Amino acid sequence: MKVSAKVPATIANLGCGFDCLGLALPLFNTITVEETVLPGSGIEINIIDENNQNDISNIPRDKNNIVYKAIELLYNYIGQSPNELKISIMTEIPVARGLGSSASVIVGGLIAANELLGKPADDAVLLSIATELEGHPDNISPAILGGVVLSDWEPDGSVCANKLPWPDDWVITMCIPDYELSTEISRSVLPNEVPMKDAVYNLRHSAMFVQALHTKDAELMKLALKDKLHQPYRMKLVPGLSGIMNDLKHIDGVIGCVLAGAGPSVAVIQDGSKNDVIKDIVTAAWSNINVDAQIYTMPVYNEGAKIIV
Repeated sequence: MKVSAKVPATIANLGCGFDCLGLALPLFNTITVEETVLPGSGIEINIIDENNQNDISNIPRDKNNIVYKAIELLYNYIGQSPNELKISIMTEIPVARGLGSSASVIVGGLIAANELLGKPADDAVLLSIATELEGHPDNISPAILGGVVLSDWEPDGSVCANKLPWPDDWVITMCIPDYELSTEISRSVLPNEVPMKDAVYNLRHSAMFVQALHTKDAELMKLALKDKLHQPYRMKLVPGLSGIMNDLKHIDGVIGCVLAGAGPSVAVIQDGSKNDVIKDIVTAAWSNINVDAQIYTMPVYNEGAKIIV
């Protein structure tokens, strides 16, 4: 028996919501898990990059693979150990671009294995296991639940995740540059401590973010997206970002521009009327420093991970 799970891409932080806000997008990874019947066949892991956009040569094909580690934790949760497994990872989500590629494969492995085992774990357990591996819930929660999600990871390992309403006429223009930026490097530039005034600034703006969604207030959202906890420190890792943000804030219909997760991709929240203008501005900024990019506009994906086989 084999089961496949289709999991959306996600972007985290959304400006003010460092490590607690995230949303899902309609780009997908598909994870297939199969219990083989041949004793002693061990673990087989296959990786297929549909668009030839990722360097998959260094991804482990053994028990060090993060998908296998997620599945092993689920088996351990029910008091079992995985034996002979065949795992296939079909990637559509660009790796190391701030689009939650690691979260998607962790979630996909868990969802598929959980189905294979007869669904012993509910969403709360899956959220907890996946967050333990990922290290924070901001990508995990929207990957599982879809939509826009506010998450908290408690000291006991539990995850509190709440979906927020997203206005139907607000869309995301994703600007994905042709180079990678690892989460480890992006986190390494963040300070261990921040000034109290900056922490309070982000608290205020996070509250504004939630209110702006509930009231569909684009002007309030423009203010809410501002951040002092991570984007100012990461600017130097994403050449051209400061100029792009500056140019876009003067365009009617553009609600805001944020770093997608740890970067280097940029997410522009807009009303759907400025696709070409945004593309021209971002393309010009990055072409000046010899950076190519994929740029396309999409809605927020509200369904989350799902079983497809």
